[in-house]
Amino acid sequence: MSALLGLFGISFLAATLLPAQSELGLSSLIYLGQEPVALLVLAASLGNTLGSAVNWFLGRGAITFADRKWFPVKADKLEKATGWYHRYGRWSLLLSWAPIIGDPLTLAAGVLKEPFWSFLLLVAIAKTGRYLAVAAITLSAV
Repeated sequence: MSALLGLFGISFLAATLLPAQSELGLSSLIYLGQEPVALLVLAASLGNTLGSAVNWFLGRGAITFADRKWFPVKADKLEKATGWYHRYGRWSLLLSWAPIIGDPLTLAAGVLKEPFWSFLLLVAIAKTGRYLAVAAITLSAV
């Protein structure tokens, strides 16, 4: 149970704007084989999706601070993510799993007032898909 909570926590942090490596955590726990793979994927997916929800809420309320030095996303990354979002709409959230652009996309969704439930659904699909792929790759190597 502590492994699941730890994976949930690291996955949550990895989805926020803080650096963390949830894929390595998932792969390691699958390799150890102490928890069912389905529960590990579920814990990672829930944590990562909820971490992205934090970004959405930050985007909704904190955009007025975007020009401040302490703001966690630099203006150029937020501008790039906003451009992607304007170009592809809510479907760009299916790239929320991607390194570099994923976290700013979830922040941009909040800034641009994407409805929370559609945000949550698309991000959950993207995050779960990534963890399923990591699990499949890990299992094929074990």
